[in-house]
Amino acid sequence: MPVRRRPLTLVGIAALCGGLAAVSLVATPTAAAPNQKAEAAATYSNPVVQGYTIDFPDPAVIRGKDGVWYGYATGGPHDEQGTRGSSYKIGKSTDLVHWTEAGDVFNASNLPAYAAPGTGFWAPDVRYLNGQYLLYFTVPNTTTTTQGFDPAIGVATAPHPAGPWTPKAEPLIPARPVGGGFDTTIDPALFTDTDGTHYMYWGGYGTGLYVVKMSPDGLATVGEPKHIASSRFEGPNVLHRDGWYYLFASSANCCAGPTTGYTVFVGRSKNPLGPFVDRLGKTMLESRTGGTPVIAPNGNKWIGTGHHSAATDVSGEMYMAYHAIDRNDPWLDVSPGFTMRPMNLDRLDWIDGWPIVRAGLGASESGEKAPIAVGQIDDRFDDAAATKGRFVEVLGDLANAGPDAQSGGFGKLSGQYALALTKKNVSDSDVRVEADVRSGANGTVGVVARAGEPLGGVRAVIDAKRKQLRVETFVGGHVQSKSAPIPDGFDYGAWHVVALQARGRTVTADVTDARLADPWAEVSLKVPSRLDRTGRAGVTATGGGEVDNFSANPLYEPVRKVVPAPKPGKVDKAFSDEFNGGALGAGWSWVRDADPEAVVTGGEFKWPTQIADLVGDGTPSLLVRDQPTGNFTIETKLSIDLGVDTVRNYQQGGILVYVNDNEFLRFDIVAVEKTRIAEFGKETIFQGRRSWGGGVVGPPGETTWLRLVHTLDPKTGEHRYRAASSLDGKTWVWGLTWTLPANVTPKIGLTSQASLQGTTDQFGKALSQFDYFRVSRP
Repeated sequence: MPVRRRPLTLVGIAALCGGLAAVSLVATPTAAAPNQKAEAAATYSNPVVQGYTIDFPDPAVIRGKDGVWYGYATGGPHDEQGTRGSSYKIGKSTDLVHWTEAGDVFNASNLPAYAAPGTGFWAPDVRYLNGQYLLYFTVPNTTTTTQGFDPAIGVATAPHPAGPWTPKAEPLIPARPVGGGFDTTIDPALFTDTDGTHYMYWGGYGTGLYVVKMSPDGLATVGEPKHIASSRFEGPNVLHRDGWYYLFASSANCCAGPTTGYTVFVGRSKNPLGPFVDRLGKTMLESRTGGTPVIAPNGNKWIGTGHHSAATDVSGEMYMAYHAIDRNDPWLDVSPGFTMRPMNLDRLDWIDGWPIVRAGLGASESGEKAPIAVGQIDDRFDDAAATKGRFVEVLGDLANAGPDAQSGGFGKLSGQYALALTKKNVSDSDVRVEADVRSGANGTVGVVARAGEPLGGVRAVIDAKRKQLRVETFVGGHVQSKSAPIPDGFDYGAWHVVALQARGRTVTADVTDARLADPWAEVSLKVPSRLDRTGRAGVTATGGGEVDNFSANPLYEPVRKVVPAPKPGKVDKAFSDEFNGGALGAGWSWVRDADPEAVVTGGEFKWPTQIADLVGDGTPSLLVRDQPTGNFTIETKLSIDLGVDTVRNYQQGGILVYVNDNEFLRFDIVAVEKTRIAEFGKETIFQGRRSWGGGVVGPPGETTWLRLVHTLDPKTGEHRYRAASSLDGKTWVWGLTWTLPANVTPKIGLTSQASLQGTTDQFGKALSQFDYFRVSRP
């Protein structure tokens, strides 16, 4: 709606500013120096569940109306000896970085009726919708059949995040037959749009990701699902930001111990139904699947970084809660092969319209700034004396009430107009003020920022009578107002979060169920320059209202630049080959026999895919050469005729880093089912067991440029190789990093292999065409 300006009236602004003239008569504000920053935040180390559990996969987090954070995870053990575990875990935390046990979702008395005996429960999603907590969950083995893995998605309700949880009698999304088996009906995630429509996203490897509309109460699907992402993805999560819908999803293997390449990708759309497109303009649904990396293994101890949810602290900063694997301790002590996936937490930056963890640094190990869980001014309304010490009542009354079954103590605003302001200024003009609120049928309730002398301030309120979220400013005798409609289905008598952020002259507000980046309404307003100042915060209502979990804090300072990407140096001709002659240049050698079909012709090295795969016990021919010492970059330009939308498993070609047949890295363009991916994989022997896994980089084309950047870890001497791909040789997508031990001397080279016999019979061998092989040095 348009911005409105009108003269000062009692009805329009008494609750916000009409009483501000009396503030100085009630209490003298405690001044704060302009732009004074909050005290240095505490730090934390990953994993954040250490001391509580060693395994917390597929985490979903929410802040309850009691002000405590709750986390939910796929079932598994609590200790490495496997002596204690849970089918479905609940943890709790007051700060997002120290977690303790809060119980279990299911026990013998409340198991879903359609869950097969002994089944676990996977990949939860938790929401709060109009006064009720909803937990969506995966049942991997149901009573639909006796064959196993016939997954379905269920839903349970509870009055409190810790339960008790009551599952619905029937699945929300039943097992879906596909061919001779069942689709991967897993990994649910709910999303609420600004028109009030709820959507359920789900899916995984097999046929990919889907979305379907939901009933107003979130307990039933409506209509037919829509396919939105390829079979490369699982673990969806959707966030709404700056007019875009962002679809996050994980890709590659989740649970391969020391070779787990799990990575989170994102695409965005102007519509919650898609299409979701990455930074290169590639959709997440097409065969040469798109997706922009958000977090990938970075070469430190954390690998398998994926399946996440998002959390926002009281400064407005967003964090990603995700699981990861310690590559030095990936398996249970008593069960090698069972991959432990504890929960990590890291900052999620938004740069140039795209999310990325720690500006591209990826998972952290230690010394990160902790989320701000308690505001510079903060009140949970459990202590009347503390509330009285924080607030001054300008109009009406603010009294402590409760306990409420969901929130405990809360604040009750009464009187025709009610306004309570903090006695202290927030120390910065850029500020976030938020609170859980609920109103009467015809009243308003919300929060205030930048209030002070001369008369003026900003407020954001839910207006139940007009069914709108409204931002209002007052300065110099005039009100400026802008609103957004709150859609039908919104329960004004249930707790919702109103958040008001002011940065410079831009003020934004939104209303959500539980701060999960799925707003019912949001609005932005440009304020007069005189209101770009420090001031007090507060709560306000007309016709009575209730508030809880109030916080006012300096607004977070966004990170605006990604970490610079590596750049290649000068080409070292001694380790390179332009393939301009009629034969391979000096320095090449073959592991096993030379492949007679591999030839240099027309300025390219052309090599048909072999019917042999180096992974496992395969023995294909490999073309290798010595790698230089120190840091360097390998690059090749590869064209390979894999087509699209056909199953050509697993034809591939690309770059090889080779120690031996059980210790190697392979960066290939590969056909996997109907998708085509740029896969960077690793095979190694760990604790006497062979392990293979891979991660995905950028989307491939008919021609794709591939890079591996080699560095040496300055502390351990390990070899690190970071992968990047490009569709034009200019714009690069940077992906995961694999390591090799310090005490090995790898070879580098090329590979073209892994065509199954059936694939070769049907399509013939794919042809890998390498335009050059270049090694550059800093």
